[in-house]
Amino acid sequence: MKFNEMTYTRPDIDALLAECKQLAAKAAAADSDEAIVETYYEQSRAFADYTTASNLANIHYTCDTRDAYWKAEQDFFDANGPAVSNASVEISRAFLSNPHVDALTKALGTTCVAGMKNAVLGMDERTLDLQKEYNALVSQYQQIYGGALVELDGKQLTIPQLGPYKESLDAKTRRAAYEAEAGYFDAHRAELDELYTKIVKNLNAQAKLMGYHDYSELSYVRMNRIGYSPEEIQRFRDQVAHDVVPELQKVIALKAKRTGIEHPTFCDLPVSFKDGNPKPIEGYDARMAAARTMYHELSPETAEFIDFMQDNELFDVESRPGKMNGGYMTSLPRYKAPFIFANWNGTSADVDVLTHECGHAFEGYVAERDPHVPADLECPGMESAEIHSMAMEFLTAPWHKLLFGKDVDKYALQHAEDSFLFLAYGCIVDEFQHKMYQNPDLTPDERNAVWLELEHKYRPWVDFDNLPFYGRGAGWQRQLHIYECPFYYIDYCLSTMAALQFFLLSLKDHKDAWQRYLKLVRRAGLASYTELCETAGLKVPFTDGSIKAIAQEMGQWIAAHQV
Repeated sequence: MKFNEMTYTRPDIDALLAECKQLAAKAAAADSDEAIVETYYEQSRAFADYTTASNLANIHYTCDTRDAYWKAEQDFFDANGPAVSNASVEISRAFLSNPHVDALTKALGTTCVAGMKNAVLGMDERTLDLQKEYNALVSQYQQIYGGALVELDGKQLTIPQLGPYKESLDAKTRRAAYEAEAGYFDAHRAELDELYTKIVKNLNAQAKLMGYHDYSELSYVRMNRIGYSPEEIQRFRDQVAHDVVPELQKVIALKAKRTGIEHPTFCDLPVSFKDGNPKPIEGYDARMAAARTMYHELSPETAEFIDFMQDNELFDVESRPGKMNGGYMTSLPRYKAPFIFANWNGTSADVDVLTHECGHAFEGYVAERDPHVPADLECPGMESAEIHSMAMEFLTAPWHKLLFGKDVDKYALQHAEDSFLFLAYGCIVDEFQHKMYQNPDLTPDERNAVWLELEHKYRPWVDFDNLPFYGRGAGWQRQLHIYECPFYYIDYCLSTMAALQFFLLSLKDHKDAWQRYLKLVRRAGLASYTELCETAGLKVPFTDGSIKAIAQEMGQWIAAHQV
């Protein structure tokens, strides 16, 4: 079924909540191992219509944040989502009270019961009003960001459409693009500062109601982090600062030599080559044709997947006014269909987001068709789900020539550099958020000072050169995750460590790397991050010294493949 044929009906929340009560009673009363497993599958299926409706509404809303009808539907789910989540938690509580609960671990792996425990620990009816308020705050942020239009080159442009100007070979054009963007955010400075203050206080209030010190503690439960804690993440960030940043400084030096920009400022960082960055082929149809060929040749599984996605028009990837920024993949369970949303702007990032979101969608497509995998365990924790996407960016490399032609070698180098450099930025975002929630009374200026301090720690090569907005340390306000899904960013770093290993493995034996990837994908959400890494034979990056060798190998490849 094509996306535009998928019907939307606002769900009956009262009926769903009543069904949840019945399922909770059934979960508590299940009197055998078989019965409790069967009930788990039943409750997982029960949310299919609600999830489908919620995700349809969100897709339509983010495709046009100015549409009054879909804004009202998004408001409906913002208001009612917490009650549904709490009802789901009560079902989890009932399962956990059942003496046969261990049968779920035997049948469905280590994440099922651990995830339910996190769900119970992360939700409390007393926070319902605060959750609704938080949802409304996020929607306000989306409207400010999604409604952004700036003047440049005699045109009204969205933020994503500034991308090509930021990569211009003319330094003044690059600076003008950043200043245009900065002007929009500075014009909304008071709103964005106030919104973030409210978000921090709201989420900390939720945490304290539930007995946590602050939201940085509660977030690990709500993010369903299984098998590691903030201490492991601190060790990971320390390794990045100690072992990765020195290698990244060498990468930046090579890049400066390659571009001929002797003292690059922040506005110069998007430029990767003296004669211009790699540009993908133009045209939606041409790119989609290339993607179809690429996935047909990669494997039988991806061939079936891309045909389903394209034949059912499950992409909305072109930027336009009113459309929310960013990119995502979401699922429509009733139709067993993933959906991909993005904002193409004519740069190589268009291919990054295409292969990235196709990685998510491919895993969702495979999991939705495996009868053994319950709907709520189709996707693992986000640090693991991002392995699917970020590894796919590299595993499609043998076919990138279809999308870049003569620029393919430039793209390979730029993509490897950008992925490697991302580790530093991702750690800034994560450490910044820990500091914000642990110090909730910081003023806006103090928050910005923390960001600049972390920039110096993890990206000492960055010179903001008195750039508005960025220069005062407010650049973090462009990062949607900080407002919309706090602490969901270190996930990208953990998955990057896996993806870089897939890249290095693929250089030696691409077929072997792909089979390892498929093995990982097929475990869906039935295994933890550590277990999934081990499934594919990858190093887990929490142990001291585990990152250094990977970082050195990446640095060596980049040095050897200068274009």
